[in-house]
Amino acid sequence: MMEQLSFQLAEIDREETRKRVEGALEKYRVLLLTQELDQVPKVTSSYSLVPPSNTNQFHSSTEEAAVKNVDYERERSDYIRKVSMSVNRLGFKERAILIRRYMTEDDVFDYEVYNELNMSERTYHRIKSRAFYKLAFALKVEVYKEKEMSV
Repeated sequence: MMEQLSFQLAEIDREETRKRVEGALEKYRVLLLTQELDQVPKVTSSYSLVPPSNTNQFHSSTEEAAVKNVDYERERSDYIRKVSMSVNRLGFKERAILIRRYMTEDDVFDYEVYNELNMSERTYHRIKSRAFYKLAFALKVEVYKEKEMSV
């Protein structure tokens, strides 16, 4: 007798996943609109009685500020590229909704987007929901419900 293998996917926590995707899109908008982060080095000279040690660590605030600026810009551009590439992999309508709603400089409301795209409200929310789940998996921010253990 052959037994059939059953494969069950974990259930997704819809609300928490939606929140994380909206958070990721909001972070994208903020990072896209921010200019370079200028962390100004200290100009005041400081003196110490402790002799300098010969290590590979930075001792200058100018060097530390430069490294922080470079790291921030790299992380910023990597995040923007990751979100952009993920959104570009979505279907046309899904992509249009997310770009108009979350990825522009202006704050736009849902009703403005579905009116602009000539969609019914129900169709708009259905496509937007589907886009959120696809984007959640692409960005790896999906949240799963915990299974309850029975005793």
